[in-house]
Amino acid sequence: MKIPLLYLFLFFFSNPSVSEIRKLYGTANSSESNAKEFAAKLAEVGKEDANKVLVAYKGASIIILSKLEKKVSDKSKKFKEGAALLEYAIAKEPNAIEMRMIRLSIQENVPKIVHYRGNIKEDKKFLLDHYKEQTGALKSYIGDFMAQSKSFTATEKHLVE
Repeated sequence: MKIPLLYLFLFFFSNPSVSEIRKLYGTANSSESNAKEFAAKLAEVGKEDANKVLVAYKGASIIILSKLEKKVSDKSKKFKEGAALLEYAIAKEPNAIEMRMIRLSIQENVPKIVHYRGNIKEDKKFLLDHYKEQTGALKSYIGDFMAQSKSFTATEKHLVE
């Protein structure tokens, strides 16, 4: 009886797959329910998780949820918490292209007043420099992001087609 309980526990409390999270991230900003679903999938991910990509997505989920707060002080506190988690993950693995893409997607969409836009040029350059090295689903995912991103010129977007 202990083995089925263990599987049940792992099924409900294990970390989500990165591919599952990528799908949710694309729509997390489109509605409150999508934002909450995205955050719920990452609820068990902690700062010390081995998979820093999931930690970065967790930071992004907190940033996205910050928009739902009513008080400005709560929005600010939540945003700073999410940004700190995202920055922590990138500091641990600075050459992880997916985390750079996550930060770029956040920074290009936050209001200037938030003052969290300092890595746009750096991350854009990183993605351009390392895109061709990627393979499979990650390359496709990053290419799709770059194609719709407002940070890339038409010429740069053409490079990823």
